[in-house]
Amino acid sequence: MVIPSMDFKDYYKILGVEPTADDKAIKAAYRKLARKYHPDVSKEKDAEAKFKDASEAYEALKSADKRAEYDDLRKYGQHGQPFQGPPGWQGRGAGGFGGGQDTGDFSDFFSSIFGGRGPGFSGGQSRRSTGRRGQDVEMELPIFLEETLSNESKKVTFQVPQYNAAGQHVSNTSKSLNVKIPAGVADGERIRLKGQGAPGVGGGANGDLYLIIRFAPHPKFDVEGENLIITLPVAPWELALGTEVAVPTLTGKINLKVPAGSQNGQRMRAKGHGLMNKAGERGYLFVQLKAVMPKTSDDEVKALWQELAKKAAFNPREHF
Repeated sequence: MVIPSMDFKDYYKILGVEPTADDKAIKAAYRKLARKYHPDVSKEKDAEAKFKDASEAYEALKSADKRAEYDDLRKYGQHGQPFQGPPGWQGRGAGGFGGGQDTGDFSDFFSSIFGGRGPGFSGGQSRRSTGRRGQDVEMELPIFLEETLSNESKKVTFQVPQYNAAGQHVSNTSKSLNVKIPAGVADGERIRLKGQGAPGVGGGANGDLYLIIRFAPHPKFDVEGENLIITLPVAPWELALGTEVAVPTLTGKINLKVPAGSQNGQRMRAKGHGLMNKAGERGYLFVQLKAVMPKTSDDEVKALWQELAKKAAFNPREHF
């Protein structure tokens, strides 16, 4: 089939909005132009043509599905310039040219994308695009706890399946991206990167990339929600007499005061030294005290322990 030449239409430019505009802005822009160029009231030159362009642009952008189709093709064209489309596209609304099949109210360009779908379009009567959306790609992304606090991007490399025009899988290619880890990300969280999956077939949209966050085991910290837990070894006399200890965190060390008379297994907490949450605040670092006995004791040390046992007169199993 030979595709007639036609000019590309930048519907965002016609409505005077940015490609990032939301539905409300698009609707407001259309209403403004419709009032200005409506043939029944406008005295502007080429009012009827401008009114039709605005109506066509709104028809293409008001639907999320149509807008996604249009956005996929927009990167291949420039407003007012001849449009050929990406390789293998060949007019996705096949049949939209000639034969009395188009809408009459909309341009060949519109019909080539949407198969003549205009107002009152019925799904059963459409000449739908033969394009197929690309496959989603999913991968686990291990990250260090320190990386959850960083603003730097992390390089991610993954395999993307490639398909031929018939939709058959032919190979895999390696793809790399620099990804910024969102603040407050949680272990097991699934992050979607739109359009970074496998390419679409026949003009279809690209698939998405899904990253499943996995916290790499840390040699010092355990994770409990947005909080971290670290076990701090202390001598029995440090629990009895109290002490001050330098405790590691993800961003350096803090000095922690262990009160006299602290118990083995007791938890202390340091505010603002845990992981980041969605609100941009950091959780607690819980420091769990663990009494550690000397591995060896000479006779003099043993004698001191014996003297302590007599003077303390303490029975730890009194209520056992």
